[in-house]
Amino acid sequence: MSKNLSPDVSECLELLETMHVIRYAEEQLGEDFAAGKLPGGVHLSVGQEAVAAGICAHLTDRDQVSSNHRGHGHFLAKGGEPRHLIAEIYGKQEGCCRGMGGSLHVADYSKGIIGANGVVGAGIPVATGAALANLMDDDGSMTVVFFGDGASNQGVLQESMNFAALWKLPLLYVCENNQFGQFSPTATVTAGVISDRAKAFGIPVEVVDGNDVRAVWQTMARATDHIRSGNGPMFVEADTYRIRNHFEREHLIVQTPYRSQEEVEKMRRERDPIKMLQEWLKAEDLADNETLQAIDEQAKTLVKEAVAFGDAGTPPPLDVGLKYQFAGTYN
Repeated sequence: MSKNLSPDVSECLELLETMHVIRYAEEQLGEDFAAGKLPGGVHLSVGQEAVAAGICAHLTDRDQVSSNHRGHGHFLAKGGEPRHLIAEIYGKQEGCCRGMGGSLHVADYSKGIIGANGVVGAGIPVATGAALANLMDDDGSMTVVFFGDGASNQGVLQESMNFAALWKLPLLYVCENNQFGQFSPTATVTAGVISDRAKAFGIPVEVVDGNDVRAVWQTMARATDHIRSGNGPMFVEADTYRIRNHFEREHLIVQTPYRSQEEVEKMRRERDPIKMLQEWLKAEDLADNETLQAIDEQAKTLVKEAVAFGDAGTPPPLDVGLKYQFAGTYN
């Protein structure tokens, strides 16, 4: 694969649609939470869509993704059905985990989505095990693990990178550095450059503008070339920005603001990944307003249909916890 490969027009339009679907789904879930419609909380990825879209565009159903508490976008970008995501978060048995996983544990093995995780950094060793299985199967598949800047301070990351480097696992580490670990600016709790930690293990590193989906796509093209060629793991640090709160009701517990609203609005105006791609497509005369509007409407319709599917779903039976607590009983 050429190291200078760039997404063509059709691929850019697909990336745009993926980001739109993630955005509309997340905004819908934010509204649902505020209305008291959801059975639990949600951590939204508004503003970070380009990382999920650009990375997952190069993956097949055989490739696997391990995610974190902010994992809805990864699920959708990897090919998960919006209706199964919405139904799951609504707590309906038509959801991807039959309503038992909820927002923090969405998974779909048929798409290689081996699970989000509510524990910071816990998806990293899961992905390491999956990558070891990829290596043993020798089928050309690979695993990607998404985690945040906060998880980069977990010891399990260093343990996993050591193992992955020694065994040359087909594993890509993707650190979504959204500038905040819960309510703390990253610079106040994380020393040094996050991606430098991978260099200590001899793992190749790339740092990319995580709000530029074309740049993420290009970085992933190089990463997949490296990993699928049997050269072992890589580490990508994607600098991005979280537009929404850490979770949707943080204002009830955060007494002192950790960022200004002016900062958030500035990032929304100037660094929105969806706007950035739309503006580039128009500037290069690769798409007109009619085409862009059609993609936008298609994504809206898809999410509306997913909401209707979730609304029409049924709650799991009351004995569901007892029914599926033992191995071999899930069918």
